[in-house]
Amino acid sequence: MHALKELVQAATAAGDRNAIVLCGRVDEATLQSLYRHASALVYPSLYEGFGLPVIEAMACGTPVVAANVASMPEVLGEAGVLLDPADIGAWTSVLARLIGDAAWREDRGQAGRARAALFSWERTARLTLDVYRRVARA
Repeated sequence: MHALKELVQAATAAGDRNAIVLCGRVDEATLQSLYRHASALVYPSLYEGFGLPVIEAMACGTPVVAANVASMPEVLGEAGVLLDPADIGAWTSVLARLIGDAAWREDRGQAGRARAALFSWERTARLTLDVYRRVARA
């Protein structure tokens, strides 16, 4: 929460307090709308179990910029942009490009949609069942 307070203070000091909107918990429809209307999902998480928000954003065609840690390389593949979480210059550069280069942003969004299509609950269930069957035979 400390970092969030600092972010709000920085936006206020820059004269644009309204640049940050704190939504709190949102329902599924609102979340999908937020993804679809975002320029990017910026996900600098230092640890992530799997990364469902990343897949949800990609499924909506939202480009994803994420930290190159944990499961993010496997989840994003080549569809997103993976960065060292400590390299602020790289994050700044990529975000500036996403905002300023509509063609690149669209390309990343399309790549994300294609990548997200590889993940489904049905596929997950099928793969899990396969593991159970192999274990039961062993």
